[in-house]
Amino acid sequence: MTNSTMNPKVDEFLSKAKKWKEEYEKLRNIVLDCELTEEFKWMHPCYTFEKKNIVLIHGFKEYCALLFHKGALLQDAHGILIQQTENVQAARQIRFTNVQEIVEMETILKAYIYEAIEIEKAGLELGFL
Repeated sequence: MTNSTMNPKVDEFLSKAKKWKEEYEKLRNIVLDCELTEEFKWMHPCYTFEKKNIVLIHGFKEYCALLFHKGALLQDAHGILIQQTENVQAARQIRFTNVQEIVEMETILKAYIYEAIEIEKAGLELGFL
């Protein structure tokens, strides 16, 4: 079982957040429910499984997002994953503009997180040309 305790560096990040604070906290709780290890990488909350990056929480001017590091491998049954730019090969985002969107999608988000964990367990990689 992984360590799903809260990381003090993420606590500090949240305490300083001027925008998306409530959304970050809700996303954090959802991800921690999936028993991932909470770390702080690239100046953002990052969640890992056996030291492999699964998902990152980050915010932008217009939205906050969950970034799946190998999102291109997810089935995306709900058609909600976004390729940030055409140059981004593996990562995919799910974007939010308010906490209610996150609350309404909690079950779906957990399903995507668990699928991302299974992809990591299987050792799947994206082949780039």
